[in-house]
Amino acid sequence: MGNCLIFNDVSKKSKALPIETTFKLPSPLPTWPPGEGFGTGTIDVGGLQVCQISSFTKVWGTHEGGPDNLGATFYEPSSIPQGFFMLGCYAQPNNRPLFGWVLAGKDDTDGTTAGSLNKPIDYTLVWSSESLKIKQDGIGYVWLPTPPDGYKALGHLITNSPQKPSLDNFRCVRSDLTDQCQTDTWIWGPAGPDDGFNIFGLRPSNRGTQAMGVSVGTFVAQTQNNPGPVACLKNTNFSKHSCMPNPRQIEALLQTYSPFVYFHPDEAYLPSSVSWFFNNGALLYKKGEESKPVAIESMGTNLPQGGSNDGAYWLDLPADNKAKDRVKKGDLQNSQLVNIHIKPMLGATFTDIAMWIFYPFNGPARAKVEFINIPLGRIGEHVGDWEHVTLRVSNFNGELWSVYLSQHSGGNWVNASDLEFQAGNKVVTYASLHGHAMYAKPGLVLQGNGAIGIRNDTAKSKMFLDTGLSFSLVAAEYLGSAITEPPWLNYFREWGPKISYDVANEIKKVEKLLPGKLKSAFDKFVKSLPNEVLGQEGPTGPKDKRNWNGDEI
Repeated sequence: MGNCLIFNDVSKKSKALPIETTFKLPSPLPTWPPGEGFGTGTIDVGGLQVCQISSFTKVWGTHEGGPDNLGATFYEPSSIPQGFFMLGCYAQPNNRPLFGWVLAGKDDTDGTTAGSLNKPIDYTLVWSSESLKIKQDGIGYVWLPTPPDGYKALGHLITNSPQKPSLDNFRCVRSDLTDQCQTDTWIWGPAGPDDGFNIFGLRPSNRGTQAMGVSVGTFVAQTQNNPGPVACLKNTNFSKHSCMPNPRQIEALLQTYSPFVYFHPDEAYLPSSVSWFFNNGALLYKKGEESKPVAIESMGTNLPQGGSNDGAYWLDLPADNKAKDRVKKGDLQNSQLVNIHIKPMLGATFTDIAMWIFYPFNGPARAKVEFINIPLGRIGEHVGDWEHVTLRVSNFNGELWSVYLSQHSGGNWVNASDLEFQAGNKVVTYASLHGHAMYAKPGLVLQGNGAIGIRNDTAKSKMFLDTGLSFSLVAAEYLGSAITEPPWLNYFREWGPKISYDVANEIKKVEKLLPGKLKSAFDKFVKSLPNEVLGQEGPTGPKDKRNWNGDEI
């Protein structure tokens, strides 16, 4: 369903807020290939049918507080299908276009057990804006449902009247179909996220490929004395994976959303396929036998399998200097540059398409210290660099909702409404110069504090990777034997040697270029960087990362 905004009493404002624009993907969704449960609009989570509602009726809004001090807007879900009931209201900051969803539920029990849904027995007024001295559209009232025994509330309600909401339109969920949740992003508060009354989004506390917690899309109201006793859903039908996409549907999703990755015009260290890296002279070293490195077979069949990163093995560039320099530059024209891992997330109500890209070499970093740009010598250099982009797609309708962009040892989620698109619904991303961190917009991102940090420069150039034309599906556990994992995926040691340069010496070289008052600040900053950024530690492969089986953050 597309977003539909219905205003009830909107005050006149001199400047339109971003939320007054409804975001839609640039192109309509295609008709997905047939399958069992993916893209059908509803998902059975075990005696409870749920559907995703993204049509809303505005109830109340503020024009101050929250992110960017632009306020927030609160909605009821609208156009709920017959037989389904509201599980909570929706809220969003005003600093971005309207783009969100909540789940609605329908009892699907057979009558032999207690119903999966039940009316609340009362409502408690948690908070009202009546005494709030800010710009707002009327008065807002936040209510917490009181569930009957054996049931839990999954969200709050919002009204613009002091009268209690009707008990007929809202439902609580049987406790065994719920899971523990935690606050997610800050939506709104009159002061700040750590002060007084605040509204937060919700997400399951336990998230991963085997976790059954389901996000409901609702919000929680928190005061210092009221943490808001709400839960999220649990998919007790999770093991069947009936709502996950099949291979043909996965291919269609990739054709629809596969990102373009743009490289900086000065980038010298481009990606390659793993096989190209092996076939062009990469070597396997073993501790204690450093003088006898072994050439690696095309798919890594002679790499040690399983185990852990015990320091006993590592990979390195070819020994020959000419070959080494050539391999460092990568091979953008080679096939299968993107390694795709498909995984169920949020109780299999979403599919994460993790797209892993390998670079044979990570180049040296540059720093910005106040107004001075400084090359950092060998700091930042390392052999083998894995970065990734993850597409999060709704299993209800196949719509793209957010994208995770890896950035060195971390990364962040970006809503689809904040992305750039090309050629329809294909996502545009930017890889930073030498370090390959992924960003949604071109420009400079400074990794650090204040005016001192590592430069992450991105720009659009003629060098780019169309991930939809060069991929290999390497893992999707729920498809079983349909996916054959390449041997290199189960190599859990380092993809590059530990760098043995003297960081202190490298810092001293840089400090010679700095005014005296900046030397100590720069020294402190560099020493705070993780070893992965400093380039001292050899990186490990995708399957050794925490987010392989867990959530991205």
